Amino acid sequence: MSNEHIIVGLEIGTSQICCVVGDLRSDGTIRIIGVGTAPSRGVRKGEIVDFETAGTCIREALVDAEEKSDVMIGAVYLGVSGAHIESFNNRGAINIPEQRDEIREEDFEDVQASAREVSIPSGNSLLHSILQHYYVDGQDGVLNPVGLLGRKLEADFHIIHGVTNRIQNSIRCVKEVGPEVLEVVFNPVASAQVVLDQNQKSLGALVVDIGGGTTDFIVYVDGVLKQSGCLPIGGDHITNDISLGLRIPMARAEKLKIGEGSAIVGASAPGDMIVLKDETGFAGREIEREMLNTIVHCRVREIFELLKRRLDAAGNVSYLAAGIMLTGGGSQIPGIAQLAEEIFAMPAQLTFAHAVSGATSAFENPRYSTAIGLIKYAAALQPERPKSLFSRVLRKLSFLWSWIF
Repeated sequence: MSNEHIIVGLEIGTSQICCVVGDLRSDGTIRIIGVGTAPSRGVRKGEIVDFETAGTCIREALVDAEEKSDVMIGAVYLGVSGAHIESFNNRGAINIPEQRDEIREEDFEDVQASAREVSIPSGNSLLHSILQHYYVDGQDGVLNPVGLLGRKLEADFHIIHGVTNRIQNSIRCVKEVGPEVLEVVFNPVASAQVVLDQNQKSLGALVVDIGGGTTDFIVYVDGVLKQSGCLPIGGDHITNDISLGLRIPMARAEKLKIGEGSAIVGASAPGDMIVLKDETGFAGREIEREMLNTIVHCRVREIFELLKRRLDAAGNVSYLAAGIMLTGGGSQIPGIAQLAEEIFAMPAQLTFAHAVSGATSAFENPRYSTAIGLIKYAAALQPERPKSLFSRVLRKLSFLWSWIF
């Protein structure tokens, strides 16, 4: 198959490597034509901790995707996560040169550079600089300042940055396998593109992407990105709690978590027991269902309460009229949306990738939201893809974010 319109999203997760191949059609729609996965090893809490082992897993996922899509993968858009990734909001401001009154397109680059002139750790690199609002001579509500008359241009941006070496470790690991890395994207920035529509962003929404080792989140208020971050805790921690609490292997604990467990306590009948079968399929020991549910509930509650503290500190909880969208592999635990509603006091729902077609098993599975979101993110950049790896949002990119998404 020709690679002319092919876009590949690659997510290096703690529990799974996921590679999704998409076909960008002439009408702008995306068709998923192949999904490759491999168990993840050498990755902890979203970060590479064993270069060689992680590279082997990445290669397995890429080969799987190539075989299923009939595409030779030469380049990918890479999703990254990790507690080292931080964000904040900042305003840039410039004065328009005295020899002219009209605001030009190049002024946008200058005001963006001004917003970036903030103190981030010397060992960190900029991942995203995403437009929020424009102001011309103090006037707010400006959608596009180009062509307007004014003496001062200001713009608010959401800045996302991370530790350079940790980001580079992921990039090097992929390049060692073969593909070029075209762009590095913070995971929730990608997943939000396929689990939220513009109406939900305008109303205000929280996306919670629960992975194996991390829980990523992103907040939209009044249609713009206001907050994002990563908690170093995820679904694998729940599995580990079950394994320790019930004294069973991790693989069996994972199956129990999804197949038998619930994030809600008190819902099971008294004395309701789960029979654990041995490797031959015969009945073995029994455990009380409520014990399993209590273990799951405690860890999920911890994740949500930690997240709520982050949102409360930023003052964003009151502006989420569209509620909470739960996605990622860890969101498949029964009762998790109900517990989120209880803790945040707002509607919550499980969601997956929308506005794509093709492999139904991919876009209807929340564990693929980030990888598919990388394709949607990349599709918006096709007319003018930035050349520099860490120079994310140049010229029209902020317009793309504001208008397309």
